[in-house]
Amino acid sequence: EAQLVESGGGWVQPGGSLRLSCAASGFTFGTYAMSWIRRAPGKGPEWIANINSGGNTYYKQSVKDRFPISRDNAKNTLYLRMNSLKPEDTADYYCTTGSSLPDSLRGYWGQGTQVTVSS
Repeated sequence: EAQLVESGGGWVQPGGSLRLSCAASGFTFGTYAMSWIRRAPGKGPEWIANINSGGNTYYKQSVKDRFPISRDNAKNTLYLRMNSLKPEDTADYYCTTGSSLPDSLRGYWGQGTQVTVSS
């Protein structure tokens, strides 16, 4: 059974940093494109970054240059380094299989990890 488990969320002040991790199991992680999707309070899901099986990365403009995505296929783990955090980055963050929101809706999701950015 495929499983994705996120960790690393929490509370941070504006300008701070967090690193999210997503441990994958039950499927051939290295062959899948992976995404991070977030859902802010009262809003719909928002795709923010993906990395394909070859290591190529793509970003939503609002997080480009602040949230590098990476993967370690030997450890079956996906990462999102979150720098220069802003209050508007407050959301539940999910790792998913797929390269886009429509693609991810057909794939696997983790349970999410909450990120709160406030002073």
